[in-house]
Amino acid sequence: MNRFVFADANKCIGCRTCELACAISHQDEGIGTLNDPNDFAPRLQLVKNAKVTTPVMCRQCDDAPCAQVCPNNAIVHEDGYIKVIQSRCIGCKTCAIACPYGAMDVVTKMVTEDTGRSALFQRKVPKSQALKCDLCSHRKEGPACAQVCPTGAISLIEPQEIQQTSQQKRELAAASAAVIGLGK
Repeated sequence: MNRFVFADANKCIGCRTCELACAISHQDEGIGTLNDPNDFAPRLQLVKNAKVTTPVMCRQCDDAPCAQVCPNNAIVHEDGYIKVIQSRCIGCKTCAIACPYGAMDVVTKMVTEDTGRSALFQRKVPKSQALKCDLCSHRKEGPACAQVCPTGAISLIEPQEIQQTSQQKRELAAASAAVIGLGK
């Protein structure tokens, strides 16, 4: 079972601090910067409507539908999380369609194509790449979004926590069934 970032919609105030922290955390990777609003590329998206506000991010699925459909094997399970190997990504958007949470994003930016000739022959071409939450694997402190959330709505969930919560729910259900059974 993979760890993942959980967002509690009951605590989220829609401040977008998580998006900003995510973008800042990943700006050294060359995908998205804070200098140009058109190039802002966090790996999570805040969803707001009349009843709920919450960030949507990769759930690090064990069966990873995005990885199963990737024609270039650019999405892999490695180091305890599902990640995109950008050098393999062709920006086909198949992963975005397959993701049941809408957590995959494909961004296009202009890059300089290296023709192997002088700078006179270089040109700008569009390059699309899939982006998704990578649990800030490059940070020893963990996900930047969880660290900066002012209400504590975002947290990293470890597999042992899921197992412990499931066990507590089973015990509670068994105790409730026993009480109901005694009442008859």
